[in-house]
Parts: sequence; structure tokens; C-alpha cells
Amino acid sequence: MGHVRDLPKAKLGVDTEKDFAPQYVIPRDKRKIVERLKEVAGKTEKIILATDPDREGEAIAWHISQIAENSKQKADKFNRIVFHEITKEAVQEALKKPRSLDLKLVDAQVARRVLDRLVGYKLSPLLWYKIRKGLSAGRVQSVAVRLIVEREREIEAFKPVEYWSVEALLRSQNSKLKNQNEEFEASLIQRDGKKVEIKNEKQAKGIVEELENIDTVWKVAGVEQKDIKRHPYPPFTTSTMTQSAAHQLGFSTKKTMKLAQDLYEEGLITYHRTDSFNLAATAVNSARKFIKEKFGSQYLPASPRFYKTKSKVAQEAHEAVRTTNVSVTSDKLQVASRDHQRLYDLIWKRFVACQMTEAVYDQVALDVTANSYLFRAVGETVKFPGWQTLYSEQKARLPDGQADSREQEKKVPSLSVGDLLELLKLTPSQHFTEPPPRYTEATLIKTLEEKGIGRPSTYAPIISTILERFYVELEERKFKPTPLGVATNDFLVKNFAEEIEVGFTAKMEDQLDEIADGKREWVPTIREFYDPFEKHLEKVSQEAERVKVAAEVTDEKCPEGHRLVVRYGPYGKFLACEKFPEHKFTKHFESEDFRKKEEELEKLNLKCPKSGDPVVLKQTRRGRIFYGCSGYPKCKWASWQLPKEVGGKVAEG
Repeated sequence: MGHVRDLPKAKLGVDTEKDFAPQYVIPRDKRKIVERLKEVAGKTEKIILATDPDREGEAIAWHISQIAENSKQKADKFNRIVFHEITKEAVQEALKKPRSLDLKLVDAQVARRVLDRLVGYKLSPLLWYKIRKGLSAGRVQSVAVRLIVEREREIEAFKPVEYWSVEALLRSQNSKLKNQNEEFEASLIQRDGKKVEIKNEKQAKGIVEELENIDTVWKVAGVEQKDIKRHPYPPFTTSTMTQSAAHQLGFSTKKTMKLAQDLYEEGLITYHRTDSFNLAATAVNSARKFIKEKFGSQYLPASPRFYKTKSKVAQEAHEAVRTTNVSVTSDKLQVASRDHQRLYDLIWKRFVACQMTEAVYDQVALDVTANSYLFRAVGETVKFPGWQTLYSEQKARLPDGQADSREQEKKVPSLSVGDLLELLKLTPSQHFTEPPPRYTEATLIKTLEEKGIGRPSTYAPIISTILERFYVELEERKFKPTPLGVATNDFLVKNFAEEIEVGFTAKMEDQLDEIADGKREWVPTIREFYDPFEKHLEKVSQEAERVKVAAEVTDEKCPEGHRLVVRYGPYGKFLACEKFPEHKFTKHFESEDFRKKEEELEKLNLKCPKSGDPVVLKQTRRGRIFYGCSGYPKCKWASWQLPKEVGGKVAEG
């Protein structure tokens, strides 16, 4: 049900003159449930509060107690219980350990809510006045936009630098090995003991000509062989779960959190808003028992694996995200959709794999000399798969989304120092340095977490907000700032550099943690921020100039021959005449992705399965692309996915 009391939407709702006292109201859609709670509380001698095990949950429990107390219910009648999974055993265990409400956690939630309200409701009207109506600023969302804008500027300012590499394709001159055709590739790394830097084609060709000389002797100068252990990834936190779901399943953060919420409510996984790596001893023991029975004792380490958590707040030392019953695999689930099953499977495999033995690789490094040049070839083969037997099926990826090279075997032949080699081919290759990539949802969350900005419960709302406000847009699943986002960011950076500075925002998060840990009082903390902020706000309001948002001009024209520019409305992008408001011509905006899919669809010549009319590409008001019948509204057939049948055949529904 969420919060039963909250700050009002239409006004600030914080009394800045009286210690920032929040002025709570009961939202219209919660009034019935509140009346029901009051009625039940009035007839009950004892009340157990069992809301979510985090700050928000503690605050909701406190609000319920406040409402119930108004029904002549004494505070000492309330017990608070906490559990991290909705299972019979967990609830029964929690009932044995009731406690009073943790007002330190409540204070931390109140402080966050008040702080965000003060920033949002004070800055937003200023943005309306200085930039455009309907804008909003947020303590954390503005920092996220700043990161995206600054990354875009890095990309725009980037100047590629040319460099070359030289690869040698070799094989042993030994006739036995030659018959086995054991070719391998080695990369040039040094000349006369110094690192080789090849800046242009001329230098690369000069090296190749020198090495292709018939007198060049290629031989093995060094062989190093060792075992490399790859340890399993730790169990999921909110951050790593959303990152992995994005990389491996293509899910948005919002979708992942919604699916995880459903799985949690069904008692299938532990609480999904967490930054902890902690695992219950009973869960670890169950996993170890399962691993031994399913995979064998060689896949079970001698002792359980425990991972050090990053959480600074002892009271919020939740468990990691794991499945509640390790014996329930995804194929046994009775869930609402295939996507629920896929996310569950990912969580299950990550949890089980974290308790398995290391993967062991046999690594061989060969150093090859050719005159004054040194080449190196490194090969890895799996000696024992360990945890990767399970998790590599998901094509596990590194946190930044790059393919994990540890899964790609690369063999080099078994050679000895002094063995002579035959050169088969020398390949010079041109490269250019690349700009930093745009943020994806996964890499943005990873960066926010690394910089200490936001918390598990805020990642999805942050991303939703900056997209809904049209400060950024997703282009091929990567964030690109809009002209509106750039203008808003530049105004805030110029006038409120400290308030939306990464380090300052991270410091505020730490202070909220200290409030939750009882090391800091919330009112002095807010006052320390607000007093100088309010004075600065007044100064900017009087002195800052109005900002003009740059229009994004297109090649298209209106019927009267004027250029069309990109505008933003309640449902996203649309095209409008540059002479607006004199000329009010508008047109639906079609993204590059839309055009590509439209061209693809035209080639397929699909027919609607209901009416037989051609299938066409359409967009929702929010810009989401789907396939529909050209005979709409008579025929309302539609599909999110491209149907399989092609060549004029009837599309699959």
C-alpha cells in the first residue's frame, strides 16, 4: 500500500520556522485503508507492525502507529517485527523477537523526505521562472543528470588518437607439432626492452618489413605456466541485480524492481532493496547441501563463503538478494510471466554460485623474440570449471558490461624455451582511441553507487524521473541529454554548484546514514544545509539571467516551408514549426530507431492475423514502438514484438 501519510503535493508542507516540522496529510487514495486501520486498532489490544525492513518501512510503521494512537491506542501496545523474506519460518522467527519502533531509522527517513522536499520545492519554481514551466530539480536526480551531461561533453570534446599494433601468427618448427597445426598468435610488446608505441602506418610497415627479413630468428624466450583461480561473484545487492538484469536479460531498472517486488511478495526471494552482501547461515547451509547433492563434493569449498558488506549502517544490515528456497529452481515456479521466471533464475544462480568452489584456469604465457623485438602470447584453458559450471550459462559479465574474457578459452601450444618458430603471417592493425561510452541504466547505477549517491530504494525512481522530465533520453539503451537537460544542468551548475556536486550529495547521504545510526540529530543537520541554501536561493532568484533552451532543428519542413524543430510535450517529443506560435503546425516525431524498424517492416510485407490488412509500425504517446493493424480502429490487433511469419504471410498474434 505504500505510505499512509505523506507531505502534501500542493505546498511545501515543511515548517521551516519550527524545526522543519513535516505537515503530514493522508493521501486521497489511502483514506479508506486509514479508516479501516483506525477501526481495527480501536478494537485491538496488541498491534504488530510488520512493514518492510528498511527506513521507509520503519517510517510507514511509525505513521500507522501515529494514526492508531489517535484511536486511543497507547504506544506501548505496538510491537515491531522485521523479516527479510516472506516465508512461514521467517515470520514465525520474527514473531519471537518483537521490538519497539526504531525512531532513529524514522528520523533518517523524515530527514531525507524533508531535505528532498526543500530542494525540490524551492528550486523547481526558480527553474520555471528562469528556464521553462513544469521543470523540477531534485537533490539526487540533478546529480544524475549532471553526470550524463558531463559524459556527453567528454564525448564531444574527445579527439581520437591513432595507434597501431602488430600481431604475429606463428607455429613450431618441430615437425611433430607442425603436423598438429598448432598455430598461435603473439602480440608485439617491446623493442630493446622498452614498450613499443606505434603511432602511424609508416612505423608499423617499417617494423613488419624488418621482421619479414629472411634472417630473422623467431624463438621461444620464456615460458610461464601457472594456475589462475577465478572466485565467484558475491550474491546480488539491489545495484548489482539491476545491472546484471540489464546486461543479461535486457530489463530496465524499473522493470527489474517491479518483477523483484512480485517475487518478494510471493515469498520467493528475500527483500530486494538492499546494499548488503550478508547471507543467513541457514541459507548458506542449504545452498551447500544442494551443491554437494547436485554437483558433487568437488564443487563445495571446505568452508562457507561470506562476503564483506559495504553498508555503513548497522541497523540496515539486510541480507543480500537471494532465493528463499534453494531447492526451488526456475522450472518449478508458478509465476505470472516468463520474465519473472528469468529474473528468479538469475538470482538463484548467482546465490548458488557464490557458495561454490573457484574456477581454475591453466594459464600459459609465451615470450617470443625476433631480433630486438619481443612478442607475447597468453593462453588460458579451463582446468576445473567450479562455479562457472552454473553461472557461466548466463554468460556472466563484468560490472561495466564488458564481456568477461575469463569465459573465453585461448590456447597456446606446449613449447619450451629455445624452441624455434616459423612465422606464418605478420598483421599490422590500425586503431583509434575511443571516447568514454555513454551511460546505460546499469552503468549509471554503478557510478551512483560507487560515488555514494542514492540508496537501493532510490535507483529506479531517479532514472524514471530524469526520463519523464525529458532531461535525458535513451538512444540505443544509452543516456543522451536533451537540450532541455543541458540547459537545466548548466543553470544549476552555474548557480548551485555545491548543492548538485557529487561529493556534496554523497556527504549528505553519509549524514543521513549517521542519523539512522544514532550518531547525528536530524533537525540540526537539515538546518546546517537549509540556512545558507535559502540565502543563496534568494540571491540567484534576483541576479541570475533567464536561460533560453536551444531548439533541436531537423531537416523536415512544415507545409509553408519553415523548418521543423523538436519540442517536448506531456507525452514526449514532437515536431513543431520554428515559427510557433505564429504557425501552429505540429507533427509526430519519429526516432531513428522507428525509421529503421519501419524500413525492416516494409520488406517483410506482413498481414494482420485478424483483418488481413498490412501490419504497420506505431508509437504510444510515450514513444514506445509497437506493431499494429493498418485497419485500426476497425481492427485493434497489436503486438510489442515483431511477428515471426514473413513474406506476405499472416502475422502471429
